[in-house]
Amino acid sequence: MTTPPVGGQGGAGSLPDAAPTCYRHADRETWIRCQRCERPICPDCMNSASVGFQCPNCVKEGNRGSRQHRTPYGGQRVGDPRLTTFVLIGINVAVWLIIQVTGGRSSTLIDTLAMRPDGLCIEPGGRRFLPGANEATCGASALDWLPGVADGAWWQVLTSTFAHEQLLHIGFNMLALYFLGPMLENVLGRTRFLALYLVSGIAGSAAVMLLSDPNTSTLGASGSIFGLMGALAVVAVKVRGQVQTILMWIGLNLVITFTVGGISWQGHLGGLTGGALLGAAMVFAPRQHRSVVQWTATTMVLLVSLGLILARAGSLA
Repeated sequence: MTTPPVGGQGGAGSLPDAAPTCYRHADRETWIRCQRCERPICPDCMNSASVGFQCPNCVKEGNRGSRQHRTPYGGQRVGDPRLTTFVLIGINVAVWLIIQVTGGRSSTLIDTLAMRPDGLCIEPGGRRFLPGANEATCGASALDWLPGVADGAWWQVLTSTFAHEQLLHIGFNMLALYFLGPMLENVLGRTRFLALYLVSGIAGSAAVMLLSDPNTSTLGASGSIFGLMGALAVVAVKVRGQVQTILMWIGLNLVITFTVGGISWQGHLGGLTGGALLGAAMVFAPRQHRSVVQWTATTMVLLVSLGLILARAGSLA
């Protein structure tokens, strides 16, 4: 049995093999290799993988081939794309329950949350009285004063979209939200979906402010729901889905809106218009500047809606 020389296996007098160096840092010796490309990498270039380590180039290449945990229109993917929808349903139901236990139709909470373009007086029993009056007129007549948006009750623009009085009203709205919400939340992402829901509701409030009787109280999530319908129709156009089915559904709801009494067609049309505009901005935004276009458009729809509300409030004050 012969033993090879200490200097290596190449025979007597051969030199030892040189230690490999990092492919990115030639002055650093290393015996670790990338699991994908097998290039030597030093500790600063090692990225943990499911097995062993990968070099920065292979990690970058792998990320380029993946979807980076993004939805089709730039939102962040989450574990449960229904969470925001369920939270919104929970808030609406909670407000409705509080209204019921505090008096239902006669609850003072309804008068606080519902939207009125202009304030009015009411008798202690709750019957509407003296439209177009002011707080001084109410006090002189020993009546209660209910302020409207023009009187500084700006919260009503948003709170009215979470308030319901009748069981059927909240039932139909929440059922629609249950079906529409997860679909849009899944393709838009949580933040964009929430912005769509809230801004559509405010767009509906702007239409109510402009087109309704100044002393009419309006409440309900219908403006936001119609906004989701409008956005879903735009998404269907983008992906060449069942556009006709969605348009028929929207048309049926519009027929109900204009033929059944006591429904705010102004809020429905305002929400539908706002939702369609936001949906178009979110799904047709160019990939290179997607976030900038999406959030700029969302901000513009919100500012225009608030500007119209402010202008109408000024004319009523």
